[in-house]
Formats: sequence, structure tokens, C-alpha cells
Amino acid sequence: MTMQTGVPLQADEQFMRLALDEAESALAGGEFPVGCVLVRNGQVLARGSRRNSEGALANEIDHAEVVTLHRLFAEYPGIDCRTITAYSTMEPCLMCYATMLLSGIRRFVWAYEDVMGGGTSLPLQNLTPLYQDMEVELVPSVLRSESLALFGRFFQNYSYWQGSRLADYTLAQLNV
Repeated sequence: MTMQTGVPLQADEQFMRLALDEAESALAGGEFPVGCVLVRNGQVLARGSRRNSEGALANEIDHAEVVTLHRLFAEYPGIDCRTITAYSTMEPCLMCYATMLLSGIRRFVWAYEDVMGGGTSLPLQNLTPLYQDMEVELVPSVLRSESLALFGRFFQNYSYWQGSRLADYTLAQLNV
């Protein structure tokens, strides 16, 4: 189920630009360019980006959303997340989406769709009672072209997910 909060597009774009800054920093460090910003009442509470996508510490846990949630909870122990909006440069994967839902976040804004692992199409009403009554707002494609450009640069220069459906889709979107 989707609820509407009436947040102006300009505000969503403003905070997505901050998430894109995080993603740009990640890319500059050779990481998958996902940035995340958690916002409540116009205030940025936490920022983060993907970590350990390649190299000796490579793992599939240090996604931008999880890194940012850890920062949020370290800075604001016991915070009520129900009025927080998550801004991500890529649609949250199933792990990140479920983690943020269980943390209380109900509004999700992303720039670029994850055609390989996006979790936001999960039919919550068909799941167990824990999820069935959750009302969420999903706002896709905010500053999509800017995020697409970052992912294009990544897939042209790094091996992570090279040859995957996401890489092929991204490069086709850019006609590369």
C-alpha cells in the first residue's frame, strides 16, 4: 500500500543530490556508486555509501543503506524512524528494503532502478503479518540521469557485477 506525504519534488531532488555526492565519493574510491541519505523534517540525520564491493574485504552486507542505518543508530540511539525518508542513488535491494522497513522507515526515494535486485516491488500485503499492514511511499526516478551516468562510469571501469543484467542494462541505457 502506498501513502502520499506531499513532499515537494524540489526537496526530493535536494536530498538526492546529497546521496549522489555520497555515490560520487564511493565511485572515486573504486566502490559501487550507491549513496544514501536519511532525512527527517528537512534535516539530514545520516549519510553513507557502499563499502567493500571489491577487494580483500569484499562482501554483500556493506550496502549504502545498511552503512547509513548503522550511522543513524550510532548517532541517535532509539530513534523513531517512521518519519524518516531514505534517499538512495539506486533502488534498494531486497535486503536493504526489508532492513529499512523493519527499522520503521516508510518513505523511499531512489534515482536509478535496480533491474537485477531491486526490492521495492515486494508485495508486502502477500507476506507474513509483520509486513502486511505496512504502508509505504515509493518515489522512483528522482535525478535518474545523474545516477545512471555514475553507474555507467562504474561499469566501464570496474569489474564488480561486470556482465550482469544490471551492467548490461546500464550500458545499453547509455548506448555504450
